[in-house]
Amino acid sequence: MALPSTDTPLYNHTLPDIELWLTQQGCKQDNSELNRWEISKATWQADLILETDSLVVRYLDAGDTGEDIQRGFKYSLSRQDLEDAIFAGP
Repeated sequence: MALPSTDTPLYNHTLPDIELWLTQQGCKQDNSELNRWEISKATWQADLILETDSLVVRYLDAGDTGEDIQRGFKYSLSRQDLEDAIFAGP
């Protein structure tokens, strides 16, 4: 299955496309909350939540004092813009 071009807004992707994209980025789907995904990198980890109108990312223990940092990204952004913003880390 081929994904739409990277300049396509995420709202023009099917749910299976979004799930494939997240899997390709190294995310793991939560088995009990299917809209929740987790990712662990060498220097950071995050939860990603697929909401109705946005993708919410919570970087865990990423702040100066160890607090979580949460960011929301509208589905109107292109997949490439989201990839650049989310997977660069906090």
